[in-house]
Amino acid sequence: MQDQFITRRATTTTFVRNRNTVRHTKRSLGSISQIVIVSMLTLVFGLIYVAEGSKATSFDYEISSVESEISEMNAKKDDLAVEKARLNSVAAAKNSTVATTMEDATVTGYVTE
Repeated sequence: MQDQFITRRATTTTFVRNRNTVRHTKRSLGSISQIVIVSMLTLVFGLIYVAEGSKATSFDYEISSVESEISEMNAKKDDLAVEKARLNSVAAAKNSTVATTMEDATVTGYVTE
Protein backbone atom coordinates (compact mmCIF):
# COMPACT_ATOMS: atom_id res chain seq x y z
CA MET A 1 0.00 0.00 0.00
CA GLN A 2 1.39 3.38 -0.98
CA ASP A 3 0.85 6.60 0.89
CA GLN A 4 -0.66 9.47 -0.98
CA PHE A 5 -0.01 13.12 -0.26
CA ILE A 6 -1.93 16.12 -1.51
CA THR A 7 0.17 19.25 -2.00
CA ARG A 8 -0.96 22.85 -1.66
CA ARG A 9 -1.59 22.98 -5.37
CA ALA A 10 -4.09 20.22 -5.03
CA THR A 11 -2.20 17.68 -7.03
CA THR A 12 -1.84 14.18 -5.83
CA THR A 13 1.69 12.91 -5.38
CA THR A 14 2.55 9.32 -4.71
CA PHE A 15 5.51 8.74 -2.41
CA VAL A 16 7.82 6.07 -3.70
CA ARG A 17 10.97 4.92 -2.02
CA ASN A 18 14.24 6.51 -3.30
CA ARG A 19 12.40 9.06 -5.38
CA ASN A 20 12.48 12.79 -4.73
CA THR A 21 9.22 14.67 -4.56
CA VAL A 22 10.75 18.04 -5.45
CA ARG A 23 11.69 18.92 -8.97
CA HIS A 24 14.35 21.57 -9.46
CA THR A 25 14.52 23.64 -12.56
CA LYS A 26 17.94 24.08 -14.10
CA ARG A 27 19.11 27.67 -14.02
CA SER A 28 21.69 29.03 -16.40
CA LEU A 29 23.16 32.41 -17.18
CA GLY A 30 22.33 34.19 -20.36
CA SER A 31 24.85 34.77 -23.10
CA ILE A 32 25.27 38.47 -22.23
CA SER A 33 25.94 37.64 -18.57
CA GLN A 34 28.55 35.10 -19.59
CA ILE A 35 30.28 37.62 -21.87
CA VAL A 36 30.32 40.22 -19.06
CA ILE A 37 31.76 37.73 -16.57
CA VAL A 38 34.49 36.57 -18.97
CA SER A 39 35.43 40.14 -19.85
CA MET A 40 35.62 41.13 -16.17
CA LEU A 41 37.83 38.13 -15.39
CA THR A 42 40.06 39.01 -18.35
CA LEU A 43 40.31 42.61 -17.12
CA VAL A 44 41.19 41.54 -13.57
CA PHE A 45 43.86 39.09 -14.72
CA GLY A 46 45.26 41.71 -17.11
CA LEU A 47 45.56 44.24 -14.28
CA ILE A 48 47.31 41.68 -12.09
CA TYR A 49 49.73 40.88 -14.92
CA VAL A 50 50.54 44.56 -15.47
CA ALA A 51 51.03 45.17 -11.75
CA GLU A 52 53.44 42.26 -11.44
CA GLY A 53 55.33 43.36 -14.56
CA SER A 54 55.82 46.87 -13.19
CA LYS A 55 57.09 45.41 -9.90
CA ALA A 56 59.71 43.44 -11.79
CA THR A 57 60.74 46.56 -13.69
CA SER A 58 61.13 48.58 -10.49
CA PHE A 59 63.23 45.79 -8.99
CA ASP A 60 65.36 45.86 -12.14
CA TYR A 61 65.99 49.60 -11.70
CA GLU A 62 66.95 49.08 -8.05
CA ILE A 63 69.34 46.27 -8.99
CA SER A 64 71.00 48.37 -11.69
CA SER A 65 71.50 51.30 -9.28
CA VAL A 66 73.05 48.98 -6.68
CA GLU A 67 75.32 47.45 -9.33
CA SER A 68 76.49 50.92 -10.41
CA GLU A 69 77.29 51.77 -6.77
CA ILE A 70 79.28 48.54 -6.50
CA SER A 71 81.29 49.35 -9.62
CA GLU A 72 82.01 52.88 -8.33
CA MET A 73 83.20 51.49 -4.99
CA ASN A 74 85.42 48.93 -6.73
CA ALA A 75 87.02 51.77 -8.74
CA LYS A 76 87.62 53.74 -5.52
CA LYS A 77 89.10 50.63 -3.93
CA ASP A 78 91.52 50.23 -6.84
CA ASP A 79 92.51 53.92 -6.61
CA LEU A 80 93.13 53.58 -2.87
CA ALA A 81 95.25 50.45 -3.42
CA VAL A 82 97.44 52.39 -5.89
CA GLU A 83 97.76 55.29 -3.41
CA LYS A 84 98.69 52.88 -0.62
CA ALA A 85 101.38 51.26 -2.77
CA ARG A 86 102.78 54.72 -3.67
CA LEU A 87 102.91 55.83 -0.04
CA ASN A 88 104.50 52.55 1.04
CA SER A 89 107.18 52.89 -1.63
CA VAL A 90 107.94 56.49 -0.57
CA ALA A 91 108.21 55.41 3.09
CA ALA A 92 110.41 52.46 2.15
CA ALA A 93 112.67 54.72 0.07
CA LYS A 94 113.02 57.20 2.97
CA ASN A 95 114.00 54.50 5.42
CA SER A 96 116.44 52.67 3.13
CA THR A 97 120.20 52.74 3.77
CA VAL A 98 120.85 54.21 0.35
CA ALA A 99 118.56 57.16 1.07
CA THR A 100 120.21 57.89 4.44
CA THR A 101 123.68 58.14 2.84
CA MET A 102 122.54 60.54 0.12
CA GLU A 103 123.03 64.26 0.44
CA ASP A 104 120.23 66.76 0.24
CA ALA A 105 119.81 68.41 -3.12
CA THR A 106 120.58 72.12 -3.23
CA VAL A 107 120.08 74.61 -5.98
CA THR A 108 123.47 75.79 -7.22
CA GLY A 109 122.21 78.23 -9.71
CA TYR A 110 120.23 78.76 -12.86
CA VAL A 111 121.56 78.89 -16.37
CA THR A 112 120.66 82.10 -18.08
CA GLU A 113 121.68 83.15 -21.53
